[in-house]
Amino acid sequence: MRILVVEDDKETAGFIVKGLAEAGYVTEIAHDGKQGLVRAVGEDFDLAIVDRMLPGLDGLSLVETLRGAGKSTPVLFLSALGEVSERVKGLRGGGDDYLVKPFAFSELLARVEALLRRPAQSETPETALRVGDLELDLLARTATRAGQAIDLQPREFKLLECLMRHAPRVVTRTMLLEQVWDYHFDPQTNVIDVHVSRLRRKIDKDFAQPLLHTVRGSGYCLRASD
Repeated sequence: MRILVVEDDKETAGFIVKGLAEAGYVTEIAHDGKQGLVRAVGEDFDLAIVDRMLPGLDGLSLVETLRGAGKSTPVLFLSALGEVSERVKGLRGGGDDYLVKPFAFSELLARVEALLRRPAQSETPETALRVGDLELDLLARTATRAGQAIDLQPREFKLLECLMRHAPRVVTRTMLLEQVWDYHFDPQTNVIDVHVSRLRRKIDKDFAQPLLHTVRGSGYCLRASD
């Protein structure tokens, strides 16, 4: 069993790795969020233990990006953020369990064992995405709404794919910059607004029910009305 530990505090990471090694697990360490994301996406791990507050890329964004990439690796969040709202945010953001710091190693080990007992989820990549009557064919690279073809430029397709993979959750501007434009900084331009506006005209203009919503101060989301 291979476990990835993404923890910037070296003392905490060493404590976890030592205990897991004694329990018979093979462990790998990443000390920042970006390194952890690269390893989690590019390698096969049976479990990831992820701190919420990480340099480079926070743990919640790491896991949301991991899920957006189609990886179902079980994730145990570790965090000093112990409020109910924070635990809920972590679980809804793609975590499978949440353990608050400081913690007893015996409890961490029990949670690791419980997660590893769960049936493995299929890693078969998705070939199509759907939100309401909007469909995205990832193989043919085509989009339709209510059976009507939508002509998308490559960047618009990538933007829509990102929004659909996270639907109905809000996708922040930072997440869009990283996942659609591969920017790890804010270019201080309106590139997102321009592309979202173009995409909205294409997928919503000729239809009664809007799907693409702006969440002021947060980002954007795709959702069909109840």
